[in-house]
Amino acid sequence: MPVDGTVSAVTATLAQAYWTLAHQRKDGMVMKRTLSLALLLAVVLALGSLAFAAARAVYTLNNSTTGNAVLVFTRTADGHISPTGVFPTGGNGTGKGLGNQGALAIDAPNRLLFAVNAGSDSISVFRIMENGLRLVDTVPSRGKQPISLTVSRRVLYVLNNGAAVGGSDTIAGFRVGTNGRLKPIVKGLPLSAASVGPAQIGFNTDGDHLLVTEKNTNNIDVFSVSDDGIAVGPVVVPSAGQTPFGFALGRRDQVLVADAFGGAPNASALSSYVVLDTGALRTVTAEAPDKQTAACWVVVTNDGRFAYTTNTGSGNVSGYKVSFSGALRLLDADGLTADTGAGSTPIDAAISNDNRFLYVLTPGTGNVQGFAISLDGSLTPLSEANGIPSSASGLIAR
Repeated sequence: MPVDGTVSAVTATLAQAYWTLAHQRKDGMVMKRTLSLALLLAVVLALGSLAFAAARAVYTLNNSTTGNAVLVFTRTADGHISPTGVFPTGGNGTGKGLGNQGALAIDAPNRLLFAVNAGSDSISVFRIMENGLRLVDTVPSRGKQPISLTVSRRVLYVLNNGAAVGGSDTIAGFRVGTNGRLKPIVKGLPLSAASVGPAQIGFNTDGDHLLVTEKNTNNIDVFSVSDDGIAVGPVVVPSAGQTPFGFALGRRDQVLVADAFGGAPNASALSSYVVLDTGALRTVTAEAPDKQTAACWVVVTNDGRFAYTTNTGSGNVSGYKVSFSGALRLLDADGLTADTGAGSTPIDAAISNDNRFLYVLTPGTGNVQGFAISLDGSLTPLSEANGIPSSASGLIAR
């Protein structure tokens, strides 16, 4: 029997034993029964968590105008992925690229997945199940054209690219209930200007600051977040590189930002910063060129040792070694750590929670490509999953 099935069966058996003990009425059994109940409950909860951890998956969003949906892929222990199902969000996409990073966000401890519906100005919340997803809520994004999400400490923020559809670029915040439902707490908080070409929103490591990258202004906005989730600001920080796009959070409040340099040939770079308590950013590496074109998306391993940028214009991936301080160094002198193929237009990327695999969304060739991550950060191609629409956006792996 597979690990997931074994864990489920054992959990069900223990749950039945827990119910039986809970209904015993014999005298002199109170203390023993109480201890047995506590032990059984602890085991049931632990095995339930193990079942969730054992269920490996990859998620992306089809961003369809005729019904947005999350596409789910099962991930095997050796990193290969295969389609599992299609789960409608209850909203619509735009049918084209969003110029963003973070169309999907995950709250793994609470088993929740969040998705933007950029074509219908809403956010959807799914409960992550052992074999798929269950839709639990769809709410207005409190702005126009939501493109990026981030979650921390049961608070969710969304980045609305309203200027693209005649409105203003803003962020909005929600409290996430234990049932997964969203309650608005902040609406229409502006960025540095009404139209900035925003790309991504993300919490820092501690969850007390929010960052937003602005492609058109070469700025990074930093909002302070109170203990009750209310964001104020922003502090506007000039980006070290041009066209700051996607970013990833490393260890020790490090922020790694992909600089696309307007898509100029062979001009892309990765920059690194540290978020200070004041909301300012301290630059660590101003520019670490990858010698490739249109580096727009970036991810970092869970241990903070390696980062990978996807180069949309040159169809490849660049790897970096990240030092303890956040300084960056290319893994390969030419910036070519992995080739995703001509016309693949790699965009979003995700790393499995065991740090063993990198997945890259390549809508130009209609697939999600997988790579094994070696101990030195080098990448080895795996098989790919096909049937991905050109409008797809966002990628999560667990």
